[in-house]
Amino acid sequence: MSQQREQPVPSIGPKHGNRFGMAARAAQSKPKNFKATIKRLWHAFGKEKRILPIVFVIVFIDALLMLAAPYLIGESIDAMTRGEEMMGLLGIMILVLLISYVADGILTFLQGWIMAGISQRIVKNLRSALFEKLQKLPVSFFDSRTHGELMSRLTNDIDNVSNSISQSTTQLMSGALMIVGSLVMMLVLSPLLTLTCLVTVPLVYLLTRTIARRTSVLFKNQQMQLGKLNGHIEETISGIQVVKAFNHEQKAIAEFDEINDELRKVGLRAQILSGFLMPIMNVINNLGFALVAIVGGVLAIEEMITVGVIASFLSYSRQFVRPLNDLANIFNVLQSGVAGAERVFEVLDEKDEPADVVQAVQLTQPKGHVVFENVSFGYRPDQLILKDVSFESKAGSITALIGPTGAGKTTIVNLLTRFYDVTGGAIYLDGKDIREYTRDSLRSSFGFVLQDTYLFSGTIKENIKYGKPDATDEEVREAAKMANADVFINRLPKRYDTVLSENGGNLSQGQRQLLAIARVILAKPALLILDEATSSIDTRTEIHIQEALLKLMQGRTSFVIAHRLNTVRDADTIMVVDGGKIAEQGSHEELLAKKGTYYQLFSNQFKNIEAAQ
Repeated sequence: MSQQREQPVPSIGPKHGNRFGMAARAAQSKPKNFKATIKRLWHAFGKEKRILPIVFVIVFIDALLMLAAPYLIGESIDAMTRGEEMMGLLGIMILVLLISYVADGILTFLQGWIMAGISQRIVKNLRSALFEKLQKLPVSFFDSRTHGELMSRLTNDIDNVSNSISQSTTQLMSGALMIVGSLVMMLVLSPLLTLTCLVTVPLVYLLTRTIARRTSVLFKNQQMQLGKLNGHIEETISGIQVVKAFNHEQKAIAEFDEINDELRKVGLRAQILSGFLMPIMNVINNLGFALVAIVGGVLAIEEMITVGVIASFLSYSRQFVRPLNDLANIFNVLQSGVAGAERVFEVLDEKDEPADVVQAVQLTQPKGHVVFENVSFGYRPDQLILKDVSFESKAGSITALIGPTGAGKTTIVNLLTRFYDVTGGAIYLDGKDIREYTRDSLRSSFGFVLQDTYLFSGTIKENIKYGKPDATDEEVREAAKMANADVFINRLPKRYDTVLSENGGNLSQGQRQLLAIARVILAKPALLILDEATSSIDTRTEIHIQEALLKLMQGRTSFVIAHRLNTVRDADTIMVVDGGKIAEQGSHEELLAKKGTYYQLFSNQFKNIEAAQ
């Protein structure tokens, strides 16, 4: 939307503006509660919770097989020490052990396959919920955030959540089972060796807790910096022509390098700190194994346990410690996933565009009688843009809004369409406060042709039909002819089936504007808003477009925002907006007779035109 031109720059920055201000706010805010985010992620499982018992059964069977393996190994070792009469039993145990390992491979594949499907369905729902939420948020939300930063939440942060779910869920299940099962088996084999093995557990817990506290903040900052980087990339690519026109390539590269380097620093700190975990854990684990080996050796010498028991116990102690290591590693994955989930939930927790009032009615067959009554509005409470604005536009009339940039012209039409709601006063359409109509029916009554034309990826036909999807091909062609777009469309290789790149990048600005006008002509709205609709069109084409627009505006209430006064001289009412107030209003002749602001503006433009000629 072009409303950014009319509003003052807010402290949080315009749509593509203050990336660094926003990032600073995020950096200053404390991370959300880890447990609360985990609970929300669990809630996001939804119907997938019904599949988790199946996964748990598979994991449980797999854990039993893995718990049986060390015992079989110990019995095999003891069988070899008991003579040839036990060799038959040894062969059976080796066969069972082999079957156990093969079954473990199959079950591991099954649980990974099932969890991959679960995680992808969950993140699909999260991504859909986030995108749906973006459609419900007010325009003010997008004015204060970069597009790239929001895209980062839809892509990178969601991917982090996906990785956390797919990697963490089964490992948490199997880890818990292996820890409990291994502890039970160790107690059965030797309580004394079990106590020796447990000496290292407090060290593991303290290490994991200490590092996790620090990495949670770092991973949150890493995601924030990634969002900043995406925002810079998106706006640089979108405005690449402006960047090149002002020779700002090196400046753009320098800004990118600065943000990229900051991302590197934060990511490096996060990865190094989390990377400390496994080496130190291995040292602690090896210390535990050494203690078990020493104590076990003493017990074996005293013939209190066999060599097979020591071998089994060492395997169980590894199975007991390994999940602790895995859980520590999983916790790092969870930190990254939770950081991403928090950023997703931050958007999901934003307030939707205010709901329609309970008694709101559908706006049907609007006549177009508009009344502004003492309307005041400010993008910030302490700075009003409009101050007690009052005027009336009769049904079918043409109202022109002129004035300096930032005076409040576009703000007026934004209030009329309820992209923003008034701070004070009221706006009436056909005698009823517009807040008493449903937003959908109100906005569908308006047709927009803005200075900043936007076209979607797709064919020309699809773009023209955007406002009326059920339109026939003949209606599309007629609308294009009225907008004088049919001529250049027929020169294209595939004509109306020509596929446009993003925002019609393979068309000129004037051609994009023609398609936007054709789109409105096809929709046949009751009210029109033309915001510098012909500003990007050459003079010869402008004459044809003006004729088409005049035909289109006949019988429809129209609001025309223009800087070139010769394009609005036929308007029923011309309003000069200055300083958030209506400085003058009247017809072209009436305002010239007053010899006020409009007279000065018109005279200056006329002199400039004569000088140019």
